[in-house]
Amino acid sequence: MSTARRTFIKQSSMAAAALINPLNMLTAQSTSSQSLLATHWADGSQLVISISMQFEAGGQPDNAESPFPQNMQQGYKDLPAATWYQYGYKEGIPRMLDLWDQHNIKVTSHMVGAAVLKNTALAKEIVQRGHEAAAHGMNWQSQYNLSYAEEKKFIQDGVEAVKKVTGQTPVGYNANWLRRGENTLKILQELGFLYHIDDLSRDEPFITTVNSQPFVVVPYTLRCNDIVLIEGKHFSADQFLQQLKLEFTQLYAESARKRRMMSVSFHDRIGGTPQMVQAAREFIEFARKQKGVVFKRKDEIAAMALADKTILVD
Repeated sequence: MSTARRTFIKQSSMAAAALINPLNMLTAQSTSSQSLLATHWADGSQLVISISMQFEAGGQPDNAESPFPQNMQQGYKDLPAATWYQYGYKEGIPRMLDLWDQHNIKVTSHMVGAAVLKNTALAKEIVQRGHEAAAHGMNWQSQYNLSYAEEKKFIQDGVEAVKKVTGQTPVGYNANWLRRGENTLKILQELGFLYHIDDLSRDEPFITTVNSQPFVVVPYTLRCNDIVLIEGKHFSADQFLQQLKLEFTQLYAESARKRRMMSVSFHDRIGGTPQMVQAAREFIEFARKQKGVVFKRKDEIAAMALADKTILVD
């Protein structure tokens, strides 16, 4: 059999496998081309995956949005909905922490100040296990409509709550539903933050200038976000897993020619459910089959970006 014929048969087999499962194509291609991939990360990583673990439950207002119909009469508390949030700190975060430990992964936990003050032991445990404590406001209040002074106090109160309980001073910020205001970045720079995540514009970190100083953006995502897909669009855990695999497949292919980062977000009462933790486990095992895939905290990514002279600057 000629070399050309063998090549044709091999390529045809790969294409057929891709029709059955397009994820097979990445595995087949990367097996033969890993040595050809170029890294665009300063530490030699091929693709960086950043996981967010939102610590919000316990900080929500009474009758906060939940899976239950929003038809409660005024003046009454939605007691079953409160238990849905309680699941986040009683079951969800502890289960996710065990998963991260099993796979030696460190994540960024965006912590609402009021939630931290209500569950101090859990907040401490997150940091003691080596994860980043990032700020997520003092409570679930919107901040885009606050005055400069009011917003600065709101952010600072959240920082002080996290610092008081965990001993770690947050350097990263996430606004409620990403809705920062015109003054937010100026305030964050003044308070000593290194980065924020309230940006969906890229699949890699970049630097912007705030108060004449560099400030890092570590982009977030709604595409790989459990509150949007599982709670909002009623994806099954299988659909969420497939979404993560497809996102990874494309970004890994692109990483051969440019810097790529994948962002995944889990919320305490959603991502910490049994089937979602199993989906996360399967995704981690899938991703780690590829060369050069690393999981990093967002403060680590921000520090790398500030030290890298080739990073994008807006």
